[in-house]
Order: sequence, then C-alpha cells, then structure tokens
Amino acid sequence: MENKEQLKVIIAGCLENKRRSQEKLFQLYYGKMLGVCMRYSKDRDSAEEVLQEGFIKIFEKLDRFDYKGSFEGWMRRIMANTAIDSIRKSKKDPMLTDKDEDFKLGAEDAMVLKEELDFVGLKAEIALEAIGSLSPAYKAVFNLYVIEEYTHKEIAEILGISEGTSKSNLSKAKLNLQKVLKEKFMKIE
Repeated sequence: MENKEQLKVIIAGCLENKRRSQEKLFQLYYGKMLGVCMRYSKDRDSAEEVLQEGFIKIFEKLDRFDYKGSFEGWMRRIMANTAIDSIRKSKKDPMLTDKDEDFKLGAEDAMVLKEELDFVGLKAEIALEAIGSLSPAYKAVFNLYVIEEYTHKEIAEILGISEGTSKSNLSKAKLNLQKVLKEKFMKIE
C-alpha cells in the first residue's frame, strides 16, 4: 500500500459497498492473506476457501476497524481466526490424533538433532513444506505460538483446549518438524 490516505479511500469505498473498492482491497492483500491461510490449511484449495470466507468477514466487520492499529494486522487476525474456525469445523476435536505415535522420535536425542539442523541453512520453501506436513492440531498451535506470537493461555482459549494441551502440541509439532527436516536434508545431501 503506497500510503494510509489511499487505504482510507479504499476502505471508505468498501464501507459504501463499492465493488471496485472491494476488488482493490482484495487484490492488495490477496497474497499476504493467502500466506496466512496456507499456514493453517492442508492444501492451497483449502487455504483459498478460508481466504474467501475471511474476506467476507473482513467486509462485514470493516466498520469496526478503528484506524488505531495496523490494518494489515487486523486483517491477519481475522484470517487466522477464520482458519482456526475451519479447523474446528473439519474435526470434532482437532487437538487429538489417532496416531500420536507418528509424532514421536523414538530413541533419537532431540538436542543432537537440533544441533545437526543448526548447521544446515534452511530454505523457506522446505520449512513451509515441513510445517504443512503437520497435523491440523499441531499446525494450528505451532502457527499461533511461533508465528502469531500468542501465549499458551490465549491459544487454549482460542482453540478450546487446556494450556497443557497447547504446550504438548507445540512440543510434538517441533519434534515432528525436526524429524521431517532431518529426512529432507538427508535426501538433499
């Protein structure tokens, strides 16, 4: 966005239900908001569905934006919450998995694994692919804690789980990411 005044004009047009303004807002933030949705979704199609639903909510709630904070941050929060709602709808209890043993590392030492990974230069697409491989429950907690910077207490409230479950899911997500990344880097070498 070039400047705040242009954004205010676009927002004002959206509040008047002007299609061109809505289209302009959508085009300006499509890529960034799709990125937010991709962090929570299993594939691009699911992310685009969440994105569409998120933009509908943004247009419906636009009159509540007070210009006190970042407009992009306000939009990101709505997109993340829409993605979380989608996870909740897709499973009765998204914080449980039948195959919890799939996310354990066995006898490997997590500290040794971490040191090995520290020596490897991570590329963004490999990291995003690894995050995408997490179960919906682990991905949601990982994104909320690491990327969105929520506390475990806030995550527990958002997802309707206990703080302990949030902490456990984050730990399991990290271990699973280490395992996936280690396997990917072994294939590269």
